[in-house]
Amino acid sequence: MNTNTLQNINIGVDTGKSQLDIYIRPLALFFTVPNSDKGIKQALTSIKKHNPQRIVIEATGRLEMPFVLACVEAKLPIVRANPVHIKRFAGAIGRRAKNDRLDAELIAHYGEAIQPELTIIKAKNIRLMSDLVIRRNQLLSMQTMEKNRMQILPKTLHSTIKPMLTAMKNQITKLEEKLVKLIEDSPEYQAKNTILQSVPGIGNIAAASIISNVPELGYITNKQAASLIGVAPITRESGRYKGKRVIQGGRAQVRTVLYMAMMSAMQCNPVFKATYSRLVDAGKPKKVAIIACVRKMVVILNSMLRDGAMWDENTAKS
Repeated sequence: MNTNTLQNINIGVDTGKSQLDIYIRPLALFFTVPNSDKGIKQALTSIKKHNPQRIVIEATGRLEMPFVLACVEAKLPIVRANPVHIKRFAGAIGRRAKNDRLDAELIAHYGEAIQPELTIIKAKNIRLMSDLVIRRNQLLSMQTMEKNRMQILPKTLHSTIKPMLTAMKNQITKLEEKLVKLIEDSPEYQAKNTILQSVPGIGNIAAASIISNVPELGYITNKQAASLIGVAPITRESGRYKGKRVIQGGRAQVRTVLYMAMMSAMQCNPVFKATYSRLVDAGKPKKVAIIACVRKMVVILNSMLRDGAMWDENTAKS
């Protein structure tokens, strides 16, 4: 009988740029390895000996991904946890002190107490598609900043901005071409893309963002879909207090892309144009009306993908 299994082993990994700090609970073992291929291999060799229930690491950006992918390849139970959830857990148990060991110990404690679901890692092409969308958004943000600078800086400095804008525009075009090729090379993506882009207002980028970042769409309920994107209003009530319903959480990147897609859809799609006008006429703030339209779009897209149906204006009105 494996005593480690009976002990319910949970491992916390605190990610740094140069190192990984690892704590094994409840054995109170702690060790550090370099955040490199060699260090990760060394860590997994030690971890496998303890047959963990789960290995928890914070989703802090890109630094944790080599370790996460190595765990997936080694068929180890990895959890890529939301840092906000771990921070709230620390507050709930009164944890204030911080250092590398304590952070790794806290993450392991979170894994044991909360038992978060294991992370399912997307296929390589889906991850690449998601990364391309993220990079395109970054370039668009930088492009907007440079355009704004051109408005306020003297003309003598415009010659330093124009080459940057040209370079960014070229890179954005190349990213968009790669996205289109990725979709065209996969029959599964192609089928989803055709359905998604049948909706007036949904283009290549919005479709790619949905395919890569919300693979669940079409397999969940409409309520779950709205919550997953983060456009479901959350009630804030306690006793006599009646707060405004707000949106929170969800997948911010997709929500941002769909928000921009809705700005286009409200111009060319009569269903969303009518919905927006009706909400604004009823006194809703414009941003609230747009988010409501995005929520309606998410529900419609979820139903279309579930049923394998193309856009139907009459069905969408209901």
